[in-house]
Amino acid sequence: MNKNFKVQAQGGFTLIELIVVIVILGILAATALPKFANLSGDARLASLNAAKGAMSSASAIVHGKILVNPGAVVTTATPNTLAVEGSNVDVANGYPAATGIMTAAGLSTTDYVSYTVGSGTTRPTVTGATIALVPRSIDGTASAVNCFVSYTPAANANTPPVIALGANTTAANCE
Repeated sequence: MNKNFKVQAQGGFTLIELIVVIVILGILAATALPKFANLSGDARLASLNAAKGAMSSASAIVHGKILVNPGAVVTTATPNTLAVEGSNVDVANGYPAATGIMTAAGLSTTDYVSYTVGSGTTRPTVTGATIALVPRSIDGTASAVNCFVSYTPAANANTPPVIALGANTTAANCE
């Protein structure tokens, strides 16, 4: 009795198959890499949007607290202050003052640099009572000119503060 067993000689992948897989992985990496390489600008823009939201919420909370209890504002100090969650927040016209918004919003000086009146090649242009917050990671760079959130305090008790991203604040400008 003759038994004919056909034994396959191939025990792995051929060189051509390996090259094709490497080429496909290279193409995928080349198309996916730009999506992940420049995320720092997107992260800074998201951080500024979060800071803007925190300032907006803190402003509303302070204003609400003052409306409910106007006597809670300490007027013997200059500027006037209001105790909010264990911190004294500088207030003016029933809203946080420019000097008090970071405290009210819980924003840290280790994360943001606050700029007041002035301009330059490495800082945003700020006028009047407005302050501008720049992420500390780009402070002192040309990107700081276009990557910031501003807070203009209430001009009077009937007008809320203006909180806005810089006119040119985009992910590309925050790189």
